Parts: sequence; structure tokens; C-alpha cells
Amino acid sequence: MNGAWAYVNLALYVLSFICYARYLYGNNQWVGRLATVFLAAGVLAHYVALLERSRWTHTVPYDDLYGSMSLFAWLLGVTYLGLEVYHGQRSVGAFVTLLLIIWIALIMAFAPAAAPAASRARGPLFALHVTLTTLAYAAFGLSFVLSVIYLIQNHVLKARRPGLTFWRFPALDVLDGMSRSSVLVGLVALAVGNSFGFVWQHRLNGHYSATDPKIIVTLVIFALYVAYSWLAVQAGWRGARAARICALNFMLVLFSYTIVNLYLTSFHRYL
Repeated sequence: MNGAWAYVNLALYVLSFICYARYLYGNNQWVGRLATVFLAAGVLAHYVALLERSRWTHTVPYDDLYGSMSLFAWLLGVTYLGLEVYHGQRSVGAFVTLLLIIWIALIMAFAPAAAPAASRARGPLFALHVTLTTLAYAAFGLSFVLSVIYLIQNHVLKARRPGLTFWRFPALDVLDGMSRSSVLVGLVALAVGNSFGFVWQHRLNGHYSATDPKIIVTLVIFALYVAYSWLAVQAGWRGARAARICALNFMLVLFSYTIVNLYLTSFHRYL
């Protein structure tokens, strides 16, 4: 599971976190650019690590829970990089890279040494289904991080005790906009990914099934994030209320990714 590229990408994420943390305190633009470069290099190394794992297992690199978790981390990094470029903000990079470091370290610590058993899951539709669904989870995870930062910053503002680091964070409206952008990415990816999943399931089994607990929970997640996207632009709900809803929604995503995958469904082993 843990090839040489896995250690390279972890090291690059650590370097990126150090630079992002230094940027948060000093607002040095060159340090900020270096943090982005290290993160981009880490994402690239992570992609190579996924390819290396694919050659090791002779199947898609996310053919078990640990591979799926690795794909989640990679897509989280990719999504954040896109939002950073689009919104021109690096101030939350330290939190995202810290999450990546912890996530990758857990994978490397607990992943089994043996390759997973081959499954029936094959083909481009399956690959697109898994990739897009995991992208949705990663985007929702990023929106969770942004919402938590929003709530902390909003609390500090109301308490009128801002510190130096606080002033380096983006404005509340920027955090809100980044969170809504991330959720939009997640909703589109989840809608398209689920569509591919239904088509692939019909080809595999000859019928459609909407009774699988994973499918039911996924549809609920989609509805909750649609509700958040609508409430986040309403006068009575935008701001802290919407951020709380977004943060709470991610608890169901974690439930789906862990409890549902491991204990409540047999068809979706880890996706």
C-alpha cells in the first residue's frame, strides 16, 4: 500500500502546511506562492502514488476502503487548489493541508500489506461513478472546513477579541462564497456520478435498485446540500446559520462514508 511516492506526497504536504502556516502569520506573498507550489507538487505526487497502487493491485487504485480514502484526499487537494486559484485566497490552506497530512498518515498507518481481493467492479462507467462521487465527498469536506472557519471567525468578531492570525483569514463573505462554490462542485459531481452509478448497476445486475441504504443516504445528502445552497442566499439564513447547516450536513457524509459503507450495505463496500 505504501510505496515510495506515498511518502513523497506526504512530505510535500508537510512542506506545504509549513509554508501556509508561515503565510498565515506573516502574509509573505512569496511564502504563499511556495505553499501553493508545494501543494500542487504534492497533489501530482499523490496522483503518481495512486497509479503505483493501481499497478500493485492490478485494478483501479480505489478498489478497497484505503484506496478510496486516498482518492478522497487527492480530490480534496485538487478541489482546494481550484478554489484557491478561483477566489485568490490562501489563508485557509494551512487547515486544508493539515487535514490532508492527518488523513494520509492514518491511511499509511492502518492500510493492510496485502492487495485487496478482486471485485466485480470494472469498466469506465464504474471508474467515473467512483471518481465523481468521491469528488463530491471531497468538495463537501472542503465546504465543512470553510464553514467551521467561518463560524470561528464570526464568533471572534462578535467577541471583539481578534488576534493577528484572525486578520489573515478571508472576509466572512469570501469564506461564504468559497463554501458555496465547493458545495456546487459537490452537487454537480454527485448528480453526474450517481447517474453513471445507476447505469453501471443496470449493466452489472440487469435492474435498477433504489433500496440500497447507500443510495437512500446519498439522495438525502444531495437534498440537504441543495437546501443549504438555497438557504445560503436567503436574507434570513445566510451567514452563520447557513454555515452551521453546511457543517452539520457533513456529519451525514461521514456517516455515509463510514458506517453505511462498512455495516449497512453489501453492494457498496466502500464507495
